[in-house]
Amino acid sequence: MERLKILVRIVFGRTAFIFLFLLIQAGFLFSCIRWLGEYMVYIYGVTIVLTTLVTIHILNEKVNPSFKIAWMVPVLVIPVFGTLLYLFVQMQIGTKIIAARLKATGSETKDYLRQEPKTQGQLKETSQNTANLAHYLQEYGGFPIYQNTKVSYFPLGDDLFRELKRQLSQAERFIFMEYFIVERGVMWDEILGILKKKAEEGVEVRMMYDGMCSIALLPYSYPKKLERMGIQCKMFSPIKPTLSTHQNNRDHRKICVIDGHTAFTGGVNLADEYINQKARFGHWKDTGVMLEGRAVQSFTMMFLQMWNITEPRGQNYGRYIWNGEEPSADTCQSQGFVMPYGDSPMDNEQVGELVYLHIINQAQRYVHIMTPYLILDHEMVTALTFAAKRGVETVIIMPHIPDKQYAYMLARSHYQELIEAGVQIHEYTPGFVHAKSFVSDDHTAVVGTINLDFRSLYLHFECGVFLYNNPAVETIEKDYQETLKKCCRITLEDCKNYPFIKSFMGRFMRFIAPLM
Repeated sequence: MERLKILVRIVFGRTAFIFLFLLIQAGFLFSCIRWLGEYMVYIYGVTIVLTTLVTIHILNEKVNPSFKIAWMVPVLVIPVFGTLLYLFVQMQIGTKIIAARLKATGSETKDYLRQEPKTQGQLKETSQNTANLAHYLQEYGGFPIYQNTKVSYFPLGDDLFRELKRQLSQAERFIFMEYFIVERGVMWDEILGILKKKAEEGVEVRMMYDGMCSIALLPYSYPKKLERMGIQCKMFSPIKPTLSTHQNNRDHRKICVIDGHTAFTGGVNLADEYINQKARFGHWKDTGVMLEGRAVQSFTMMFLQMWNITEPRGQNYGRYIWNGEEPSADTCQSQGFVMPYGDSPMDNEQVGELVYLHIINQAQRYVHIMTPYLILDHEMVTALTFAAKRGVETVIIMPHIPDKQYAYMLARSHYQELIEAGVQIHEYTPGFVHAKSFVSDDHTAVVGTINLDFRSLYLHFECGVFLYNNPAVETIEKDYQETLKKCCRITLEDCKNYPFIKSFMGRFMRFIAPLM
């Protein structure tokens, strides 16, 4: 009986409705193409000209070569369908509207994200290379680097959850939360109870989650339920039954800001598997950080930029700036530098990838990476293999129990090339690694939401925290070494023994990976 109820809910639910309408639209598109096929004799010359122009346009686009190849294959192999599909994707107005709104909110928050000259000068004296990266992120990402910020690292989502609840319970002015996944269960129910209580106390509570949750995790009307509790709530880009490319750009960030002086980020979403209350793929290894101090201001503005995409312009951003007493050097570990940053698919700046490439290319002794996915472009493969070839200890920890088989097969297609160059690949035997972290040479680290795949590096809204000479870097490296003890190392022999069909599928999917 229970199975029948689940089946009825699936068949007559919103997911089936969306899927049906997408199929109808896809069918209409194919019908149009078939209709054109009947007149192919008359339009053959036009097709050749159009295909040639589109190919030239793709070659001259300012995008990663992997995306160019992924588009040129269908355009040249199946010219009519491939060309029409490409034109359909490029003519989407939804993406342009969001990009324009983000540009506007970015301009409004610019004055609150200016680089402090004193900090910039001290960074130059410490490390010119890091100062150059900070210059790039300020000029092209809009995010400054800070001192006077304490960083606490959490080696598991379980640990982060306990501290998150404690900090939320102490909120006095406002709480901002922005997450990719929210699912009802132990974790979200406890957090929601705190948010409801805080809203009743007069604390301003805003909650934003990605619209993908409306497919299977939360009802489409869930924001209204939270509004009745006094919690302002929005879905980012709700999934609608229309063929539109802007729905491919998801909000993959995980941000919580409390009163402007405390912020959380990392890989941990608001669902039970992230705190090991539910075992989906063995033990779930995730990480996160808590910031206390001046650097939180970047996360405050990052949240408001996304929230105000649908709000009238002229918001009072200044009221959310923390103007509390400057912490002591002992409390905030001010000898280090902290740089929160965001990445947007709308600005043609691959901030997330360039920060990773900077760490790999500047590493002298080691670069240690944890990532759930390994779907790499040419630039990342070159950087990783070159680092190993020049004697840098280059180690990647991957899941041993993957959550997506297609992503794991794609990752495995890179293993042999990396290992032959000297890159070490280890898989986390107890289960699934969802952490996204880089640590290098005992002084540099990144913890955030950015995976090593095309979706995170090119298609999603992401965020992270870059750390330099901050004591938390040592803690991150210690956790890495402890995690490594629970991993098995992949060898070339393992690559050769990997099932042929899975190996073939992984390599086959590589040419469409940028579009997945």
